Amino acid sequence: MIAATGSSSPGVAIIGMGRTGCSVARFLEARGIDYVAFDEKLKKLPDGIRGSLKTGKLQGKKLLKFTRLVVSPGIPWHHPALQAARDAGVELLGDLDFFRENFHGDLLAVTGTNGKSTVVHLMGQMLEVLPGGVEIAGNIGEPMLNMLAAPKPSSRAVLELSSFQLERGQGVHPRWAALLNIQPDHADMHANMADYEAAKVRLFEQQGEGDIAMLPLDEHWNDLAWSLGEKGVHVRRFGPVQDGSVVDAGLFGDVGARHIFWTSEGRVHEVAIDQVRVRGEHQHLNLAVAAQAAADSGVTASVITESLTAFRGLDHRLRYIGHRAGKPWYDDSKATNPNAAIAALDSFEQVIWVCGGLTKGLDLMPMLPVVQKHVALAFVIGLDANPFAALLEEAGIAYRVVTHVDEAVVQAAKSNMPLPVLLSPAAASMDQFKDYTERGRCFYEAVAGLEKSS
Repeated sequence: MIAATGSSSPGVAIIGMGRTGCSVARFLEARGIDYVAFDEKLKKLPDGIRGSLKTGKLQGKKLLKFTRLVVSPGIPWHHPALQAARDAGVELLGDLDFFRENFHGDLLAVTGTNGKSTVVHLMGQMLEVLPGGVEIAGNIGEPMLNMLAAPKPSSRAVLELSSFQLERGQGVHPRWAALLNIQPDHADMHANMADYEAAKVRLFEQQGEGDIAMLPLDEHWNDLAWSLGEKGVHVRRFGPVQDGSVVDAGLFGDVGARHIFWTSEGRVHEVAIDQVRVRGEHQHLNLAVAAQAAADSGVTASVITESLTAFRGLDHRLRYIGHRAGKPWYDDSKATNPNAAIAALDSFEQVIWVCGGLTKGLDLMPMLPVVQKHVALAFVIGLDANPFAALLEEAGIAYRVVTHVDEAVVQAAKSNMPLPVLLSPAAASMDQFKDYTERGRCFYEAVAGLEKSS
């Protein structure tokens, strides 16, 4: 447990002053703990934060005088300056360590490459009916340490945890935990896929007797399931199956007559796909995981069913945003990697595809069969257009490089193809936007503006 120093030489440094770093600063200040903040871009700290700020290129020699470095998720864990501090014996940790030390309630957690926010948001809606309610935080919305600022913190929390949060420090002990998937992403932040997967799997390290772990049905996770079972963890599996007897939750039935299902006290509960408002198998599996989490927490089947059928999906996650220029328009700006875009494209017969952005070094060619099958016309946005142009040329799909999302919307609206228009970039947004939310908002506003000209 970190203690107040009251000293003019703080023993703690915060590396990176984005949302998480600022939440750490407020957490430390509330406890009378001195710190120094480091950020390579900021000129001054946000209002209300009192610590001192060191700017400019992060240098290892300046970090050696500290005993603990709290590293924000956006800072590469293997940054040379951090590695120098690590080699010198300085302790490196993340906000998750402080949360673990100070939160003593019922903890549920979700990780994975895609789908985390949807699952956590829906879990929050369902668990809110339980006595004491629930708070959701972490990689979604509210930084987790902000939860601890309340006079009486919630006794139940659901955390969305990224690989960056999980790889820092000593981890966390969730009573219920789910790994949704592992797909290529963040190649710029992890040394390789093995490191990326190892970071995700840390979610389960501290689980033991009586805890619940939820894993995909894929046989890749069989060894993890076995090792967790050996520790007394109750392992649940989820996925698409022909009937509901093989796994605890997921999808069953033939295409056109599928059901989302989950189990509670040995009984299978189900909801027909045509009763839910979101589309795409990946989204339906997310709903099944959230339903199982709620059931395992004591939420009734009737409440779960009502939540599933009422849920419209989150903004920028394959969300229908309207009908303009004779076409339906869908915003999937959150699809920041190829696998997420593949899942979106698979949800349609044919689309006009708006794609592009910052590829982060990911190979787009695995998308080739899906692009050939589902894309009739494409518009490429972003500053990293060449990989998308190469993919579309290989697929034999007509495309135009238009650079910005506004122009993509205008050009797609002019097309005589009466097909859905799908923004599912398969790339990050930071080349042109603050984040995927801003990209999705620009798409929405451009589509809304078509009403005046159509």
